Amino acid sequence: MRRERLSVVAGEQVGPYTLLRVTRGGIDPGVPGQFFMLEAPGRLLPRPMSLCLAPTSELGFLIDPIGPGTKALCALGHGDAVTVLGPLGNGFRLELERPLLVGGGIGVAPFPYLSETLGGPPAVLGFRSDWHAQAANLVPHAQWVVEPALVTELIPPGMDVLACGPEPMLRAVREFEPGAQLAWEAPMACGYGACYGCAVEIDGRLRRLCVEGPVLPAAA
Repeated sequence: MRRERLSVVAGEQVGPYTLLRVTRGGIDPGVPGQFFMLEAPGRLLPRPMSLCLAPTSELGFLIDPIGPGTKALCALGHGDAVTVLGPLGNGFRLELERPLLVGGGIGVAPFPYLSETLGGPPAVLGFRSDWHAQAANLVPHAQWVVEPALVTELIPPGMDVLACGPEPMLRAVREFEPGAQLAWEAPMACGYGACYGCAVEIDGRLRRLCVEGPVLPAAA
């Protein structure tokens, strides 16, 4: 874990999302599925972001501008500075025979980096609209559907599922494939277990996603 003030390389539009590219500095990209805390300009608390891309000398974060903090991050331009802390949390287990990436909406954010690490496995993705589905272009070998179709309809049996997306999708994936790895989403204030702001009830137990997750086995 390392905190650095990094320079913005570019902010690129991908449908409604922004791919924020920053210099890497001395920060390790970590394991796919881990996250980083980005300090949004003018906001008190940082925002948790999965690493989307890790090209040489850069880090890329796919951001959905849904609130003041994420909108401030998406407004950053070339040469602006942003403080980044990470990597944090637990990522995906990568020793798999038949990996399949399953994502919904902004849950596709960690998949480009994950796909590269795994050598380009198949992916099935679900989105609200064709506009949102432009993010599928970031993920190699991806099939995608738009609502009202469900991404779970594309999951073949016998695959090692790695999923990230909204909670209803994750719960549906867990019913379909109990051996899946699920990357849960929650607001986070600190990123290292001190504030309990990211506690989510799973099977009657509160889990601090920043330290126990965000990736958890479906059968946990």
